[in-house]
Amino acid sequence: MVAEGVLEGLDPDQRAVAEAVRGPVCVLAGAGTGKTRAITHRIAYATLTGVVAPQRVLAVTFTTRAAGELRGRLRQLGAPGVQARTFHAAALRQLTYFWPRVVGGEPPRIIDSKIGLVADAARACRLSYGRSELRDVASEIEWAKVTQHRPEDYPAAVVRAARRPPAEVVDVARVYAMYEQLRRERNLLDFEEMLQLTAAVLTDHPEVARQVRDQYRYFVVDEFQDVNPLQKLLLDTWVGPGRDDLCVVGDPNQTIYSFTGATPSYLLGFTAEHPGAKTVKLTRDYRSTPQVVRLANGVIGQARGEAARRHRLELVAQRADGPEPVFNEYDDEMAEADDVARRARKLIEEGVPAREIAVLYRINAQSEAYETALAAAGVPYVLRGAERFFERPEVREAVIRLRGAARAGADAETDGTGLILTVRHVLSGAGFSDRPPEGAGAARARWESLAALAQLAEDMAADDPRAGLPEFVAELEERAAAQHAPPLEGVTLASLHAAKGLEWDAVFLAGLAEGTLPIIYAETPEQVEEERRLLYVGVTRARAHLSLSWALSRSPGGARRRKPSRFLDGLTGKTTTHTPARVDRGKRRGAKGPQPCRVCGRPLTAAVERKLGRCEDCPAELNEGLLLALKDWRTEVSAEQRVPAYVVFTDATLQAIAERGPESLEDLAQIPGVGKTKLDRYGEAVLALLNA
Repeated sequence: MVAEGVLEGLDPDQRAVAEAVRGPVCVLAGAGTGKTRAITHRIAYATLTGVVAPQRVLAVTFTTRAAGELRGRLRQLGAPGVQARTFHAAALRQLTYFWPRVVGGEPPRIIDSKIGLVADAARACRLSYGRSELRDVASEIEWAKVTQHRPEDYPAAVVRAARRPPAEVVDVARVYAMYEQLRRERNLLDFEEMLQLTAAVLTDHPEVARQVRDQYRYFVVDEFQDVNPLQKLLLDTWVGPGRDDLCVVGDPNQTIYSFTGATPSYLLGFTAEHPGAKTVKLTRDYRSTPQVVRLANGVIGQARGEAARRHRLELVAQRADGPEPVFNEYDDEMAEADDVARRARKLIEEGVPAREIAVLYRINAQSEAYETALAAAGVPYVLRGAERFFERPEVREAVIRLRGAARAGADAETDGTGLILTVRHVLSGAGFSDRPPEGAGAARARWESLAALAQLAEDMAADDPRAGLPEFVAELEERAAAQHAPPLEGVTLASLHAAKGLEWDAVFLAGLAEGTLPIIYAETPEQVEEERRLLYVGVTRARAHLSLSWALSRSPGGARRRKPSRFLDGLTGKTTTHTPARVDRGKRRGAKGPQPCRVCGRPLTAAVERKLGRCEDCPAELNEGLLLALKDWRTEVSAEQRVPAYVVFTDATLQAIAERGPESLEDLAQIPGVGKTKLDRYGEAVLALLNA
């Protein structure tokens, strides 16, 4: 590619980044402003104009997925030799290479998780922790290490940082000290020690430092607002004294990981540390509609503190108008989850793909209500942050089968159709079929994983009709190395922290009540402001459809004492004490509070019980012949409409119909799972079956 061609299609600010080929450079990039595009074009332009050789560039980011995306874009731009890695991957590569020369002997083993070693350390200290407590203590040790506090310094550091440790401070310090002792005795390295040791090797061995600095002369660091003190130490060691070819990119408005030791101070203080540094701001938002951008600016515009005001990025929307954000208030969390599921299903029926919808919440414990509600509504979902895609047994089996088929030369055809058919044929041996299994559960999850691989083959064939099975397997292996999972066909459920860096057509921000956002233990002004930035991150994940909601009580019939988040003050169109239109559970189900069992009268809380209208173990008259007839009818309809069977009606809804035997459309409409759309579409056919 010709160098000038790399600059084509960039907006003025992006082009300013790309043309600033000599450092130091600081890019303040707002959400959706094309920062990855800007920095990859900058690297490509610098290599194509001869400013730097590709192999002399090190681009550093925070996730293997982001690093993989950088490498992919750079290849397309004609800079395939650039190294794009995470801090940990780059450090491990260097440490492994230099270990025989500077240390010798058996290199230590890298541990992926601290929890096992923390458990051993706790037992040695005669302390008993559960699984969640072990995880929290491991996170606390990680914070202490990245902020470079030793066990004896830890108690004082906790006080200075106003942290809330997961256990007694003295106990955490004891476990931390024992953890370090056991780690050394067993010749183990955790990720933090790996960074520390790499920096120490370069500092203590000048010949190693010279070799590394000769290899890498040109640095780009993405998400610089998330750098912690240990990563900054290693970066400074890499760059070395007297060199300034460093470009950093970040957004102070998206600083949401300070609890892990990350700090925006390095981004905000970059020009002070590097006098004469060029600063470029990216504010043109290409992701979201003006309506979403207006709300995002409103949320972050209320941020308090001098630094927040001085470094605020006011986004300017570049897309056409879309729907206004919707604010909903509910009596309780169950009603909120039910209505979010109903509205997600409506979006899917209107043509929004399920994978382009997300429900985001503050803490992972909130996911259960939405898992239940979506399952009851017949909406597929994917829980982000659960088991990694490429580590799932069915995916590992499928990749092995595809690899074997590629070695055997399974795809003789070289057009896109041949690739698609070959992949589907191989996946069929792992249990894949054109039609998904009914219901949810393990079988459905397995099918969804294999379907994602089949869809990836279709996408690859569309991009490159000449691609064959070997190219597809190579793509899978590269994605596995980068943990770059293909999109699964389901509504995404994720915490706000896990959603950073992602985007969807439609986003539901749920549980926006005081005590949850900001979280109750956000006590200092700095902690509260980080919670505000967390909401800003959530808002800016949405391209077009955005819904924000909260519940006044936790449980049906509970005291309605909650208040909407203070971060919404003045942004809902009216004061947040006003109640927008919401689902009225009393009108919908005929009574205030929880729905009673129609057999024994006990309040129903489980989604499947509410759909059936009774406790699962209460007796009910079931017309089994009618249920079979309804399932046969559903199979025909789903085949005709080319949709999964559960999209027509779920098993639980069909069972409720067979049990209750509604005699009119009005009776049918009272059964949960039969909304207006399905009543209009299928009501007469269902009644005809009942009458027959």
